[in-house]
Amino acid sequence: MAGLGAVWIFVVGNAAGIVWLWAHGGNLSPKTTGDVLTSIGRITGLLSAYLALIQVVLLARLPWLERLVGFDRITVWHRWNGHATVDLVVAHVFFSVWGYADTDKFPIGKEISTMVWGGVYPGMIVATIGTAFLVAVAASSYVIVRRKLRYEWWYAVHLLAYAGIALGWFHQIPTGNELVLDTVAADYWRSLYVATLALVVGFRVLVPVANAFRYRMRVDEVVDEGPGVVSLRIGGRRLDRLHAQPGQFFQWRFLDRWWTAHPFSLSEAPDGSTFRITVKALGDDTARIASTPVGTRVVAEGPFGVFTDAASRRRKRLLVAGGIGITPIRALVEHAGDDVVVYRAMREDELVLRDELEALGVDVHYVVGDHAAPGGERLLSPEHLLELVPDIDDRDVFVCGPPGMTDVAVENVRAAGVPRRHIHVERFAL
Repeated sequence: MAGLGAVWIFVVGNAAGIVWLWAHGGNLSPKTTGDVLTSIGRITGLLSAYLALIQVVLLARLPWLERLVGFDRITVWHRWNGHATVDLVVAHVFFSVWGYADTDKFPIGKEISTMVWGGVYPGMIVATIGTAFLVAVAASSYVIVRRKLRYEWWYAVHLLAYAGIALGWFHQIPTGNELVLDTVAADYWRSLYVATLALVVGFRVLVPVANAFRYRMRVDEVVDEGPGVVSLRIGGRRLDRLHAQPGQFFQWRFLDRWWTAHPFSLSEAPDGSTFRITVKALGDDTARIASTPVGTRVVAEGPFGVFTDAASRRRKRLLVAGGIGITPIRALVEHAGDDVVVYRAMREDELVLRDELEALGVDVHYVVGDHAAPGGERLLSPEHLLELVPDIDDRDVFVCGPPGMTDVAVENVRAAGVPRRHIHVERFAL
């Protein structure tokens, strides 16, 4: 794809420019061990700061980028780029401290104290705080940690990433060897930050605010769908101009608790005047959505996602849903052709929107049970899928659900004979 190629050329081109700045600053001709170590510290610092800016851009929800590659792939890029950013930050600190300690002939502890508190290197205190923020974000991102954190706390911790990147700025220009001595390099570095800030302010603040006044969304109806599950119908003005498609999602912010936002898929094909979302209580904030007063104003960012009819390459489809992952699939099959739905749940009462699926006349197979129970390991295995859908290899396959279930389902679908290019995924995770 030409657009994707242009994105990679831009990203790699800037990285190459940063490496050139580092080399041009004399870092390829070190004279001592300390010089070697500090040179490594400089390049890891420059690249970590650059990747941190890319991380911010990936979260800026740029419509053209999201349409080009899809939210699911952006999420994967965000995860791996985040790991690389923090790894490089840690390497920058390690090699810089070691290198300056070797040069100054100081013990590591004394060198750290001198660097942070000695006043020799401007911005070191705020840079240290910023580094701590980024490490905190990385720690919260590990799956085992995230499962123990409520979504609201995980979201709040990730806001520290912005603070960490901003604080690092105050250290880079005053002390960056490649930037202090070259005004052109310093201006280039500033331009990267200014461009990133403009994208974030534009697409995360100005566009949503403008759309809030333009579309004037509000909660029209709240309907109980079952234990811990509610549907909200959201109305507004000229919503057809958003061109939302079945299978897409918005980032929803209810102004009775404006400080949090959540991504929810449309659970019904848009009718041009209202949207419907269906929400399961998975945390404190999502549990409170059930008590959202009718008339509450709503700010929505989107629509996002390429989990739509446009992704289909074949006439027939298999749609595999896990739990609340049925919501975009319910919207997709509203105008179903030759579709088959496989709906996976642990218990019968978790089969959300079951009555609606049956009223639509969709061919649905309910797969209920614990995979850890005796015999449960067979559920959604390649053999089981072939029993449910014998012509699976002639279909496009859409999979939506929790990350663990989705990964297993994709692996089993491929083992059942479906090529990767005919598998389309939407993970219910950030």
